[in-house]
Amino acid sequence: MKIDLKQPSMRITATLFAGQSFTSAAIIAIGTVLTIVATQLSGDPAKAGLPTAFASLAAAPASFVWGILWDRIGRRKGLAIGVLFGAVGMVVAIIAFQIQSFVLFVFAYIGIGFSRSAMLLGRFIAAEVNPPNKRGQAISYVVFGGTVGAVLGPLLVSPSAKIAIKLGMDELAGPFLIAIFIFLIAAIIIYFGLNPEPKTIGEQIDLEYPEEEIASGKVRTFPELLKNPGVIVAVTSMIIGQAVMTLVMGMTALFMRDNGHNLADISIVFSAHTLGMFAFSVLTGNLADRWGRPQVIITGSMILLASFVLAPLSLTTSMIALALFLLGLGWNFCFVAGSALLADILNHAERSKSQGANDLLIALSAAGASFGGGVVYANYGFPSLNGIGAFLTLIPLILTLWWSLVYQKRIKNRI
Repeated sequence: MKIDLKQPSMRITATLFAGQSFTSAAIIAIGTVLTIVATQLSGDPAKAGLPTAFASLAAAPASFVWGILWDRIGRRKGLAIGVLFGAVGMVVAIIAFQIQSFVLFVFAYIGIGFSRSAMLLGRFIAAEVNPPNKRGQAISYVVFGGTVGAVLGPLLVSPSAKIAIKLGMDELAGPFLIAIFIFLIAAIIIYFGLNPEPKTIGEQIDLEYPEEEIASGKVRTFPELLKNPGVIVAVTSMIIGQAVMTLVMGMTALFMRDNGHNLADISIVFSAHTLGMFAFSVLTGNLADRWGRPQVIITGSMILLASFVLAPLSLTTSMIALALFLLGLGWNFCFVAGSALLADILNHAERSKSQGANDLLIALSAAGASFGGGVVYANYGFPSLNGIGAFLTLIPLILTLWWSLVYQKRIKNRI
């Protein structure tokens, strides 16, 4: 029986937008004070990146497991379960903060890693339930949900700190406390909103819009897919974009605190950063669909390079905010276009496991950047972090330029 695709697709995409909005608000709220809390608990700024590193390390295998599990129990139940892990992690984090245990605090971030990996995979659910010519836009709508987090997350820090104080807790525990309830709300929205099951809609989409490159139905392994130049470009752009953003963003709050900035200044910078990450996603998706995936990745890489040049130039809040805004925007271009490009190349049977494997690599790169960021900052300073970020960004830039030229030449030869 033929399914009416338009309304379910719109509802599922809207639900994913809402889920992304709530979870990003929670993650950004706790992220605003994370390195400060980690340094306070550990007594060593070199360990400030460890919680984020553990979250990324947990997200790596979780991404792959979600990819397998969602094929069995469905996207709706799987994503709701994934988001609930965030609430569990926050409960453990508050306990760790109360007993001043850095080790327990680090392990609490395993729950955040599970939750974040599930929600990141949600962008592929949006791509799955929309036709090929709207995939970039669909992914961008989900990523755009982070705009709510960009605005709401940092704004939750101050009032949640007051709540924590009234409850007899340290003010820095406030964001973790409020995040519990935000994750619970997101899980409820996702469970009831992803209906009908997105996997069913995706199967119907494949029947309605068969594509020549993937119509054979052959299920390729992820190593086999990595032999495809387009897959290499897509995966590299997402991995490097995530790694360099994590590298610099993770240490910015500590860098500002070390140079006399208060929580209000740090919140402004994080608001600017997350605004860059999410606010222009709809534009990015439209560009990816109309202008082309490789052109958007190239533009994103150039924006990242500009950010790394500006970040160390001044200690003023406005300059750091501008640099971090560009860091988020460059990541957005690489992430949205890379995700759309990967979705283009995969057939339905390949999607869940391959996209999970892709996000596993993204999480591993972010984990390495989180851990390495603390070490580099403690020993060599903030400018060195940006220099490393700039060097790594040249990889997707050069690779995508090469592939784009070859791709465009191949298209012209077909005409």
